[in-house]
Amino acid sequence: MNKIKKIIIGVLLIFAIVIMLVLIPGNDAKDYKEKYADTANLNIDVGGISRESTYAKYLEMHSNTARPIGNIEVDILNLVKSEGTEILAEYEGMENVIYTSEDSYAEWQVNIPEAGMYQVHMEYYPIKSRGVDIERKFYINGEIAFIGADALSFSRLWTNKTEVFRDNQGNDIRPSQIDLPDWTGAYFKDDLGYYTEPYTFYFEEGINNIALEAMNEPVVIKKLTLKGISKKPSYSEYRQSIPVVQTSETSLNFKKVIQGEDSTLRSSPSLYAIYDRSAPNTEPYSVSKIRLNMIGGNAWRVPGQWMEWEFEVPEDGYYNITIKGRQNYQRGFVSARTLYIDGKIPFSEVEDISFQYSNQWESISLDDTEGIPFAFYLTEGKHTIRMEVTLGYMGQVLNDMQDSVYRLNEIYRKILVLTGSNPDRYRDYKIEQTYPEVIEGMDLEGKRLYKLIDEIIAYTGQNGGQAASLLTLAEQLEKFVDRPDKIPVSFVNFKENISAFGTAILTLSESPLDIDYITITGMDAEPDEVKATFLSKAVHEVKSFIASFTEDYNSVGDVYDKAEAIDVWILTGRDQSTILKAMIDDTFTPQTGIKVNVKLVEPGTLLNAVIAGTGPDVVLSAGQGEPVNYALRGAVEDITQFDDYEEVLKEYYASAYEPYKFEGGIYAIPETQYFNVMFYRKDIIVDQLGLEIPQTWDDLINILPIIQQNNMQVAIPSTERTINNVSNPDLSTFFAMLYQNGDTVYDEDGKSTLIDEESGIKAFETFTHLFTQYKLPTIYDFPNRFRSGEMPLGIADFNTFNTLVVFAPEIRGLWDFTPIPGTLQEDGTIDRSSHTYGACSIMFRQEDENVKEMSWKFLKWWASAKMQVRFGQEMESILGASARYATANKYAFEQLSWSSNQMEVLKEQWQWAAGLREVAGGYYTGRHITNAVRKVINNNEDTRETLLDYARTINEEIDKKRLEFGLDIR
Repeated sequence: MNKIKKIIIGVLLIFAIVIMLVLIPGNDAKDYKEKYADTANLNIDVGGISRESTYAKYLEMHSNTARPIGNIEVDILNLVKSEGTEILAEYEGMENVIYTSEDSYAEWQVNIPEAGMYQVHMEYYPIKSRGVDIERKFYINGEIAFIGADALSFSRLWTNKTEVFRDNQGNDIRPSQIDLPDWTGAYFKDDLGYYTEPYTFYFEEGINNIALEAMNEPVVIKKLTLKGISKKPSYSEYRQSIPVVQTSETSLNFKKVIQGEDSTLRSSPSLYAIYDRSAPNTEPYSVSKIRLNMIGGNAWRVPGQWMEWEFEVPEDGYYNITIKGRQNYQRGFVSARTLYIDGKIPFSEVEDISFQYSNQWESISLDDTEGIPFAFYLTEGKHTIRMEVTLGYMGQVLNDMQDSVYRLNEIYRKILVLTGSNPDRYRDYKIEQTYPEVIEGMDLEGKRLYKLIDEIIAYTGQNGGQAASLLTLAEQLEKFVDRPDKIPVSFVNFKENISAFGTAILTLSESPLDIDYITITGMDAEPDEVKATFLSKAVHEVKSFIASFTEDYNSVGDVYDKAEAIDVWILTGRDQSTILKAMIDDTFTPQTGIKVNVKLVEPGTLLNAVIAGTGPDVVLSAGQGEPVNYALRGAVEDITQFDDYEEVLKEYYASAYEPYKFEGGIYAIPETQYFNVMFYRKDIIVDQLGLEIPQTWDDLINILPIIQQNNMQVAIPSTERTINNVSNPDLSTFFAMLYQNGDTVYDEDGKSTLIDEESGIKAFETFTHLFTQYKLPTIYDFPNRFRSGEMPLGIADFNTFNTLVVFAPEIRGLWDFTPIPGTLQEDGTIDRSSHTYGACSIMFRQEDENVKEMSWKFLKWWASAKMQVRFGQEMESILGASARYATANKYAFEQLSWSSNQMEVLKEQWQWAAGLREVAGGYYTGRHITNAVRKVINNNEDTRETLLDYARTINEEIDKKRLEFGLDIR
């Protein structure tokens, strides 16, 4: 009876689910046209709430300007003004070219026969240098025409350094990527990819001066051409223009499969072959081993990135192209590509090839709206196919979204001046009377957002999560317009919604795609079927499950017996371990004959392994406090025992290895080094408020009232910092002030703290007064507040630069960074000493002298500038600019991807960096300084007495630990 009841209940549940699926409406896209249909012009500016000098406004200003057809070549040898340039009679097979250095300026005159809009094309040779893109500013008659012309980017050419090899575990080893200099060409384009067509510039009739100012990397220029704007032909026009040829069975039945991983040229070193074990029909296939069987992935997502493949056809004729691709990264979104054949877009229909979301490999035939494959005319012999990331129609939508974020942040800042960041929810601020333009701007912006939602849905075909964030904001703006008195109640939420809107832009601007292979077929040939069957999927999953018990996925690359190799553990991530092992196998082992096992482990497992006697010989990326902790217990080697240790440390500032000194020894080699710089919004601090960038702490305190009168704030690292919701106090500013006052945290022998001396007390008072007297916030999200303008000035780790570049494209060109404020000295100089920290490489105690010597050779190799440069470049090529490697090697750092201006600032601040030495019981120091700061800020305790009390506690713990380990005490 119970069994029958269960069956009946099951049937009823299934019936109910079916009814719900039938009756409940699906994710039908709603049309919001009625929200903005009555507004004649959505592009007008209201009350100065807009961004000036944008390319959109530039185009609008010249909307009726002529578009001449002819081309005008610039006489590049006839320089009217130059610096850092050299005319070369011959270079790499080309005559009469001009070399421009990394800090060059080159200006020419060009005679324009007809005023109008022209595109600019440059043919160039990317000289081998630091391996980053070439960047230039473009001036017309002494001025930069619009935002974007000050950041023109020209890519390099990249390819595999070697063939694909396999390690002794049967896994493919990814080849390193090398810069392959060759003559190439590019238009001046939007590097964000929001505008898919090249920039168009207005030139007056007659003599015009044009100039290129270097921002990054040297380049040799062969030709500069002002080109008339021409429309690309349609497919029907293309068919009419190609010759009619008689095709044979050879070409009609031709079929050529080009594996994606066999790409010959790429625009970025991050576009290398990758592997896929998730599908049974990826070619070549392996369920357990690494096979480099596809290309693209999440790395191939940035507009403008391209990959190129070579192929041959047997005779002149017409051919079809089919792409086996997969876009399983963004549900409800489209990834788009532009197709080039032999460097040219053959017709307009292949400017925007769409790849819809799918978890499976799809066969994408390049065809027209009726499903008839395009016939590409190819002559006998070699050809190239290039696929470039494009945003297509979404580019204009994203550009409008970026402008909208900028305007919304301006609206937010205007209200912020009146209400503060946390308004009184019960007070009516009469915002509609004080700032009527804000309410009008909200009304217009809401309508713009509804229009953007419609455009996103029209492009993607779905009302996805990105459109939802816009809808939330649009509805909130509507409510604010109807009830301005409700703005204070939802003001914090308004800021969060703007931030979510900005995040949506980042998501929508990415266009990732996987490519397994490309098939070239004759008109009668058919490409292979790419769909995986249910049976093949089931077998694949079973095999994958079994392999999880037999494969060692923690070991990387070649694995050797312990007796013949040293063990190196790395504590970061799989990408880092893969790069390291590849470097070892192609450089270190061949050069030295020393075999190395590399294993990726969690940091928490290291201590247990060392105690158990199963630890590594060398560990990389260890925390700053680890070397001295292990040295106290006699578990690590002192590198000063080696005759050449000083030669190794010459490549590092003393501040980098100061934390690894203990009792006359040095117990680690620096790997990374971080320090603070000061970020500022030029448009707010300088232009809006008319302030100078503070050089000293007194300068900063003097401008605080003006900043705070506008209800803005300054970011100073505090004890309330959290990382991933875990408390991680930041005392870097206190330590900087201490160093700038001529003192340090510990005495020379590391037996006691010196923070209780007068200089320490003065630094402590200055630091805590920033929060008690000047009410600076202790908890904040700096990237978001900096982006919105709520915090136009702030001190943060220099790597924040990379976060802001990626995270906040709408404020590009509106911010910069500079050294932190310092303390004025009696001689008139400014001491800008700053706290520094980082990770390190450790060699564990060795009884075997041979293993010790091999481990030391490995550490020297790893710490060298050449290897640190390579590791940093490969890391950035894989993970992008946001993962730029902060190497502690000062010579390697200079060869990474910072521009010359950025490098100048960083080197200036770096020379002021001071390392915090580690001592026995030192873990109490940071903990109790943090407690002292919190007592002063939260309980209004006396600064001097509080610090003196905690200094005694710190010294007691140092004494206790030194006695425990048999060391002298003070």
